[in-house]
Amino acid sequence: MASGDNGTQSAIPAEELTRLTDDIVGALKTVYDPEIPADIYELGLIYKIDIDDERNVDVEMTLTAPGCPVAGEMPIWVENAVSSVDGVGQVRVDLVFDPPWTPERMSEEAQVAVGWF
Repeated sequence: MASGDNGTQSAIPAEELTRLTDDIVGALKTVYDPEIPADIYELGLIYKIDIDDERNVDVEMTLTAPGCPVAGEMPIWVENAVSSVDGVGQVRVDLVFDPPWTPERMSEEAQVAVGWF
């Protein structure tokens, strides 16, 4: 899911890129959709994480529905969470609705959390 500079070889050492990616995913797992008892990563709301050579991070995410009551707030929560990761530069969060989110994007963990298992 994470890559260096649009899929090309990253100037960041592989071990550091792995650590940054793991830490970013961990930070994303601290952000919860207030209407569903699961974090946004397990819900499948994060479509892409891109780390450039300067350690700036672009996150592409969606919401469970375009009219989500926290649509204006959740990208800020995501930006704050990712910005807290040690070594991360600037963080930009893009909210997209294509492709639209569907429940099939949820991990098994999220499906258990919402009682689908």
